[in-house]
Amino acid sequence: MKKLMVMMITVVLILSACAAKGDKAENASDMTTSDGITRGTDTSKNNGAQLRDGKKQVAESQAEKPSAAKQTAGNKPDVLAVKKDESIRVTFNEDVTSSIGVDDGDNYNIVPAQPEGNTEAYAPIQENTYQSVLQNPLSTFSIDVDTASYSNIRRFLMDGQLPPRDAVRIEEMVNYFPYDYKEPEGKEPFAINSQIADCPWNDKHALAMVTLKAKDFYTENRPANNLVFLMDVSGSMNDPDKLPLLKSSFKLLVNQLDEQDKVSIVVYAGAAGVVLDATHGHRKDDILGAIEELNAGGSTAGGEGINLAYKIAEENYIKNGNNRIILATDGDFNVGPSSVNALTELIEENRKSGIFLSVLGFGKGNLDDVTAELLADKGNGNYAYIDTILEAKKVLVEQIGSTLYTVAKDVKYQLEFNPGKVKGYRLLGYENRLLNDEDFEDDTKDAGEVGAGHVVTAFYELIPADSNETIPGDDLKYQTTRVKSSDEWMTIKVRYKEPEGHTSQLIEVPVKDTAFFKPTREFYFASSVVEFGLLLRDSEYKGDASYENVIQRAKANKGDDVEGYRSEFIKMVELAKNLPSRY
Repeated sequence: MKKLMVMMITVVLILSACAAKGDKAENASDMTTSDGITRGTDTSKNNGAQLRDGKKQVAESQAEKPSAAKQTAGNKPDVLAVKKDESIRVTFNEDVTSSIGVDDGDNYNIVPAQPEGNTEAYAPIQENTYQSVLQNPLSTFSIDVDTASYSNIRRFLMDGQLPPRDAVRIEEMVNYFPYDYKEPEGKEPFAINSQIADCPWNDKHALAMVTLKAKDFYTENRPANNLVFLMDVSGSMNDPDKLPLLKSSFKLLVNQLDEQDKVSIVVYAGAAGVVLDATHGHRKDDILGAIEELNAGGSTAGGEGINLAYKIAEENYIKNGNNRIILATDGDFNVGPSSVNALTELIEENRKSGIFLSVLGFGKGNLDDVTAELLADKGNGNYAYIDTILEAKKVLVEQIGSTLYTVAKDVKYQLEFNPGKVKGYRLLGYENRLLNDEDFEDDTKDAGEVGAGHVVTAFYELIPADSNETIPGDDLKYQTTRVKSSDEWMTIKVRYKEPEGHTSQLIEVPVKDTAFFKPTREFYFASSVVEFGLLLRDSEYKGDASYENVIQRAKANKGDDVEGYRSEFIKMVELAKNLPSRY
């Protein structure tokens, strides 16, 4: 088998090399970075970026890039042999990844190259499976307040395409929406609540919703901002949905600031530079003028830009204020430390200073969703994808509190299920936020941050205790478990730290039979979003899910919908329903 694989790989590489020989120099080449993520370089031509550092002018252009494997006649992609761990798979936006079975010890995968000029990358998602409560009574994960997946899905649908499977992160879809959850009381930064009902797509299961609602800030008592706008002005940003949209988006944010706030602007292309020293928020003409002058061109020295941004943020640090870098990029880092590992190490090293980093993603064709999400995670920030000016208004105006102001950091969930009520459970989403059970009490383990007014929702699909359904590993020969009698379905535990704290605090909430009452409108609507995610992923756990059921339940529970987000969701589902299936 190995000999056959080697022969196949050799032939493929020779064919790929011959095909590449005739390509033009500006096309892209696939590569596998040290982090195991397969991606490609951008195909844009870059002519140099203008950077200002006081009186200093910095301009740097990028040499044309090597060629990519082109698609062959009949629209069939060339095949590349990529040496990597066989558990790693990255999906490009035509969802054209695949692999050939490999023997143990052979770590070559055969994957078709992405369409020419498209280097979008998404981290692989292996859906959570059902866990036996007798064997694994604890479920532990970090919260996630990112919303990028939802707006990115919307972009695909508006372009007439279903999104690639791995672009669909169910937790980010659900958490995109505001919900009418119970407000926190007392000194705790958020309120924890839950509901349980029959599962809409599997009538033999129950569905549990666990919610967190954070305290909100009001304008008069919000902390002062020390903001560093870190803007990617490389050649890959030279599209209408990138730098022009970026500039319009940040103008909206600037108009929300006042004299207690400070804004600095750092840009990077082939090199990094400061285009605006720290300027108070009421000097809007100066800030807006600096943004308006930005132009795209050059390669992408993202690591250098991040280093400079942290330096500027430290120089203007506001004690007890909101010190934050906002990185706006398509994520295409290709000069300097550009591997995922190198960039995350850079950010982890700097976050100890109390400066958080959030990421706004822009554009299509070379969106590096993998890197953008990871940088925000490691930088104690959040990740949003801006596909329209209306999304910019949502993130930077309507929800500015949750975007900018952290009320708790390193927030972790741990649920303990009662085997007297629940036989098995499956967490829907949060696959890249799972933690070991022992990590829950380990204050050195990083977890997600919660902003002012944030709502965080998680769903579990539950197999009732009296079910005849079998769960792998549930039938033990030498062990028995004694179950205590209780009217509780589960216990929800949450650990969190204050924004500048180092020791976690614990909140513990039991969930009793009374939670299994008639669900609220918020439960029904949020569950329709989950069901839509199962359909987009073509999940093996989708059961009886259907677009018709999603639309019906969402329409019936739309509520007032002042912002129009739920109405837009219904239109997205209707659009997806009418697109040809890719499966």
